[in-house]
Amino acid sequence: MFKLHILSTVFLFSVILKCSYGYFITVDAHSEECFFDRAESGTKLGLMFETIEGGFLDIEVRITGPDQKVIYQGEKESSGKYTFSAYETGIYHYCFSNKMSTLTPKVVMFSMEIGEAPKGTIGAANEGEAGHTKLEDMIKELSGTLTGIKHEQDYMHVRDRIHRQINESTNSRVVMWSVFEALVLVVMTVGQVYYLKRFFEVKRVV
Repeated sequence: MFKLHILSTVFLFSVILKCSYGYFITVDAHSEECFFDRAESGTKLGLMFETIEGGFLDIEVRITGPDQKVIYQGEKESSGKYTFSAYETGIYHYCFSNKMSTLTPKVVMFSMEIGEAPKGTIGAANEGEAGHTKLEDMIKELSGTLTGIKHEQDYMHVRDRIHRQINESTNSRVVMWSVFEALVLVVMTVGQVYYLKRFFEVKRVV
C-alpha cells in the first residue's frame, strides 16, 4: 500500500512538472513565430522569454486570446515575464515578431507555464476520484518552486552566455586596438629616425 502511495505521488509530481515547457527558437528577419496553448477559463498562464542572440537582443512579443484580443504586447524587449489568467476557455497564442529587423535573425529562449484548471471545469481533477492529501499538496508546492528555480537557472545560464560573448568581443577589440597602436608607434618611430637622419645629413659639394 505504501509503495502504491509513493508511486501515485511520483506520478502526480511528474504530471505537474510537465505543465511547463521550454523552447529555443530562431526568428528570421521579416518573420514571426507563434505558439499556442489551450486553457480553461480561470487557468493561470505564464510566459517567460529572453533574447539571447541577434542584433541588439530585442524582439516584439504579443499574447492574444481566443477572440484575438491582445492581452499583452511589447516592442523591442530583450527579456520579460508575464502572468495572466485565462478569461475564457480557448486557445491562447504567444507570438515573437522580428519584422522590424532587415537582416539579422534573433534567437529566443522562452517557456510557457500552464497552471491547474480551476475546480468545476472540464480540465480540473475530479475530487471524487482521489482526495488530495497533505503530502500531495506539499508536492505541488515543491514542484512549483522547482519549476521556478529551473527557469531562474536557465535565465542565469543565458545571461552568463551573453556576458561571456560580450567579454570575449571586448577583449578581442582591445587586443586589436593595442596591436594597431603598437604598429602606429613603430611607424612613427621609424619615420622620426629617418627624418632626423636626413636633417643632420651633410651634403658633399663636388
